[in-house]
Amino acid sequence: MPQPFPLLANRFAAAVLAMLLPGFALALQDAPVPGGIVRVPLGPEASARPHARFGDQPVLVYRNNGNWQALVGIPLDTTPGAYPLIISDEQGRLETRELDIHDKRYPVQHLVVRNKRHVDPDPEDLARWEQEKRLQDDAKLIWRAIDTDEPVLSLPANGRHSSAFGLRRTFNGEPRAPHRGLDIAVPKGTPVAAPGGGEITLTGDYFFNGKTVFIDHGQGLISMLCHLERIDVKIGQVLERGQIIGLAGATGRATGPHVHWSVFLNGTAVDPALLLPGRTAPGR
Repeated sequence: MPQPFPLLANRFAAAVLAMLLPGFALALQDAPVPGGIVRVPLGPEASARPHARFGDQPVLVYRNNGNWQALVGIPLDTTPGAYPLIISDEQGRLETRELDIHDKRYPVQHLVVRNKRHVDPDPEDLARWEQEKRLQDDAKLIWRAIDTDEPVLSLPANGRHSSAFGLRRTFNGEPRAPHRGLDIAVPKGTPVAAPGGGEITLTGDYFFNGKTVFIDHGQGLISMLCHLERIDVKIGQVLERGQIIGLAGATGRATGPHVHWSVFLNGTAVDPALLLPGRTAPGR
């Protein structure tokens, strides 16, 4: 006889396992919206690893309960509609899957920034920013082909979530780009940990982002941690999850001490909360 509330029963059982078994993670739900993540089954694990592309970027493919699954990041500026995911096997045969992307309205956040140059940069600031942007854009597109299970990350610090992903922002009343990360308010000097294992690919002290660390988790999954007071890692260093990368601060364009954590998949920023264990998809 079927259970009257099978979804609740399954979630309860999974929650119990998450508490009892170290390293066990709840399955993460799809968020087929701008800034969200879509999981696409690709076939049994017994076959060779398939390849997938979304737009012009390769897509992370991982093992999941005996099957291959793609993890697709959806850009924040995506309009609702159907978009192709191109899949190829070891023989080069192509298959197209359509991803149905829905609309999502993100709230507006109004911030006051004391340093006026961080709102209206002068020509020298803009020249610096353009050079720094090229470096950081390259770091967001690094592709390291490694085997991986379902990607699950951890918070880099424990604190109040002061700004959610996707917020449409104004600085001193002027509209600016949406917030492409999760802000965690913590005291200056709080240790900041790697959200997952990976390799340090870029560090620097940037005009807007302040002291910043990029971690490549593999297959285009990248963490960026900004506004640090101090950086304690070097490019090329390989980290384990939870290893300290530096101390939280308020460098760059920041209204107070916090950690800004961005996550990139197939070259686009996605909501980091969707890759935390036990989190479910946000409302549309």
